[in-house]
Amino acid sequence: MRKLALNDEILLTIEKPARYIGGEVNSVMKENKEELIRFVMCFPDVYEIGMSHLGIQILYDLLNSYEDVWCERVYSPWMDLDAIMRKEQIPLFALESQDPVSDFDFIGITLQYEMCYTNILQVLDLSNIPIFAKERTNEHPIVIGGGPCAYNPEPIAAFFDLFYIGEGETQYRALLDLYKNCQKDGYDRMDFLHKAAQIPGIYCPMLYDVTYHADGTIKVFYPLYDDIPKTIMKELVTDVNQVPYPKKPVVPFIKVTQDRVVLEIQRGCIRGCRFCQAGQLYRPVRERSLDFLKEYAIEMLDNTGHEEISLSSLSSSDYSNLSEFMDFLIEKCKDKHVNISLPSLRIDAFSLDVMSKVQDVKKSSLTFAPEAGTQRMRNVINKGLTEEVILNGARLAFEGGWNKVKLYFMLGLPTETIADVKGIAELANEVAKVYYETVPKEKRNGKVQITISTSFFIPKPFTPFQWAPMGYAQEFLDKAHTLKDTVLEQLNKKSIRYIYHEADVSVLEGAFARGDRKISDVIYKAYQKGCIYDAWSEFFKQELWDEAFEECGLNVDFYTTRERSVDEVLPWDFISCGVEKAFFIREWERAKAETVTPNCKMQCQGCGAARFKTGICFDKKN
Repeated sequence: MRKLALNDEILLTIEKPARYIGGEVNSVMKENKEELIRFVMCFPDVYEIGMSHLGIQILYDLLNSYEDVWCERVYSPWMDLDAIMRKEQIPLFALESQDPVSDFDFIGITLQYEMCYTNILQVLDLSNIPIFAKERTNEHPIVIGGGPCAYNPEPIAAFFDLFYIGEGETQYRALLDLYKNCQKDGYDRMDFLHKAAQIPGIYCPMLYDVTYHADGTIKVFYPLYDDIPKTIMKELVTDVNQVPYPKKPVVPFIKVTQDRVVLEIQRGCIRGCRFCQAGQLYRPVRERSLDFLKEYAIEMLDNTGHEEISLSSLSSSDYSNLSEFMDFLIEKCKDKHVNISLPSLRIDAFSLDVMSKVQDVKKSSLTFAPEAGTQRMRNVINKGLTEEVILNGARLAFEGGWNKVKLYFMLGLPTETIADVKGIAELANEVAKVYYETVPKEKRNGKVQITISTSFFIPKPFTPFQWAPMGYAQEFLDKAHTLKDTVLEQLNKKSIRYIYHEADVSVLEGAFARGDRKISDVIYKAYQKGCIYDAWSEFFKQELWDEAFEECGLNVDFYTTRERSVDEVLPWDFISCGVEKAFFIREWERAKAETVTPNCKMQCQGCGAARFKTGICFDKKN
């Protein structure tokens, strides 16, 4: 029987002790652990957030399918337990075995958003693993990072032994086999890391170096050895129907953010929005077959007892077999009283028809993402939506019985003017106007409720906007206040509510997103000052980050508000996501010219993703 790492006294003291005891339905236990490669997957945020992440569920299932590997899980301890563990010197432990993380061979940390970076240091620190990779010895686990933020690993390069670039299903077996062979031959940490860097998609920061110009920009980034690649190409699954997918995902004891079965229907997106990193990183679009989805949907529901299934995709409406699959799910789920969730739908008659089938008579709110308030701005970002399409979609929704609409926008997009900012309020007013023109008084279920939500634009690597300047925090706030005032000027102002994100956090995220290796010192210093859980507004401490940047001799504006030349060496240029840099440059110029680029189904743009010989690129060429 397992002995819990935390005693009853501690468990009764802390909030939600079920975060730390393991033993959930479908969690994996293995015997003879001394003979196995021990791998612990880490999501550097609180349990409820981490348990909702599909990527960890996929890798957990994959790694545990290997007879010689036991993969466990660990999440960031919440603030109450963090304080106790430091005071009582309790090492961080994995959920399944309750063994200290420092006993493992590998710790794999998923990097989903930049504001979790100090939590990575928290996890390493509480595990008694040296924070800096260069200080680790043969006795310490190999620390490997993956996920979207690994496409610019440089701000956190000092803390990782390896990064896995791309989709995790392809190279972990090769990496683990290499580890076993090195152990057999007399393990040496640096020898293993050097050999690992020769595996496709694997990056070892310690084996590369960088020099800078006097102005702080990168002069050259280069490998220290001839037998490791100068450019690291992302790993990609060519057939998404032939890779493992969890039929028995772990079911948490407590309510988590995504408390449902999540079924990935496709990877990638055809749309090409110029601000969207995911749409570029996961090219080309690859669809799962209808037979695959039918089989997995039923088995996952049976194996979990969940009462909701969510179809995961960057753009669900673009899945070619969505209508047929929805008919199947509706038929299978109606007797089980299982809800069907469809995020990422377009605003069109087909999508609304689908939603009307899966939502009950009491309609929940609809979520649209126009991203910009004027047609000029939507052309700049290549959103592919006209005002006519938006208003027609709203009309169809109101006719279908909905009267609550959420509209998502961004402030601070490249070339944005005050007219574009005010256009957000004006568009919301037009949507409200459509409701009153469409729904007769006697059929209205109260007044229409339009919620505008704005985030602040953050330029991301591997997008056409990676060279764009980002706004100052005060600029963002000024635009938010302008928008708020403009809402109050609208005829339908009582039907419109406006909320916006924190500007300071967005600016810091922008610095991390396009940062270089020098940012590692800032993150470490901020952590030493007490910064963790920076994604949580109640714990974010702007003044400590300001001190950390100043003490490291760095300026946030260098990483955020400065427009880059397309000739500048970018910190992530040694990585390839498969999309050519020439394509990003071309799209950057088209954005400034306010020119729309057709989506992948309409016309191939020669972005470079055809090199993978799969998905929509392959289908269109044959």
